[in-house]
Amino acid sequence: MNTNYQQIRAHFDAKTITVYQAYSKAIALPAIQNNRFEPPFSFNRMTWIKPSFLWLMERSNYGTKSNQEYILGIKLKREAWEKILTIGVLTHPDPKLYKSASQWQELFDAAKIHIQWDPERNLKGGKLEIRSIQVGISRFLIQDFNENWIESIEDYTPLVKKINQLRKAGKYKEAKRLLPSEKLYPTPAAIAKKIGIQ
Repeated sequence: MNTNYQQIRAHFDAKTITVYQAYSKAIALPAIQNNRFEPPFSFNRMTWIKPSFLWLMERSNYGTKSNQEYILGIKLKREAWEKILTIGVLTHPDPKLYKSASQWQELFDAAKIHIQWDPERNLKGGKLEIRSIQVGISRFLIQDFNENWIESIEDYTPLVKKINQLRKAGKYKEAKRLLPSEKLYPTPAAIAKKIGIQ
């Protein structure tokens, strides 16, 4: 894999970075109201967050898949985001980052954060050469994520529906104008090297 194509592109400001998740109504509405997750959200299994809006659109089919009807934009504190990247382990044994497959396996088995690189998507759902990050937060850190890392949770569902309507009508230029602005995230050099950004 050419790590030059691995990038963190995101919507962020001085204090927060927005990551996206898709949930059912039962999970999403309380989260939007309280800026925190509560049951039936599961605190006992890994939850995946993605800073790429279009990657999640492809994954949730623009909020039309079962139990993924609500699209949430979760503003995380940037210090929390960088902390989780620091302790993350890739989901594959990249030989440029790990001395051996066995070393990677040992680190991966003990990891509380998983990091995966997947092809970025365009508005039509096509794969791009650039790879986008998704981060898995294990059950050991989910409470911390929920109680300490989140600044706010916003409902992106109406926006997603509007974008999808424009896509279906072939109005891709209009749809593109509505996308959340994403730019290259200034990942600290030590973290970038550890997770395969070069």
